[in-house]
Amino acid sequence: NPDRPIEAALLPGFKQGWQAGGPGEQTIRLLFGQAHYIRCVQLEFLEAAVSRTQEYVLRMSQDSGATFREIVRQQWNFSPDGSTAESAMHFVDMAGVTTLELKITPDIGNPLAVATLEKMRVFEVFSR
Repeated sequence: NPDRPIEAALLPGFKQGWQAGGPGEQTIRLLFGQAHYIRCVQLEFLEAAVSRTQEYVLRMSQDSGATFREIVRQQWNFSPDGSTAESAMHFVDMAGVTTLELKITPDIGNPLAVATLEKMRVFEVFSR
């Protein structure tokens, strides 16, 4: 969605996060030019309008995406009458990371749902 680009989730200063341009599963992949040490990944999702069950998978690669290690797979039930936000801090403590991947299934029961991501932050990233 050009009104809600990926930078809106990755960088501070935006009013709303990222939204996919169409329905279905989406993959956000961060490629690092050199290997990095990553200590923590913060994710935030918001959904105030529709009840849905979202699943996301966070994976990391140390060989430029040839193979991946799954860090977490998590489901969350959004409900306008109750839980409208999901916030997670995933402590990973991994060296040599060349690729970080977030795969979002916006609604495991509805293939027409559109993925969103309010915020994604990667902490203690530096070259090793």
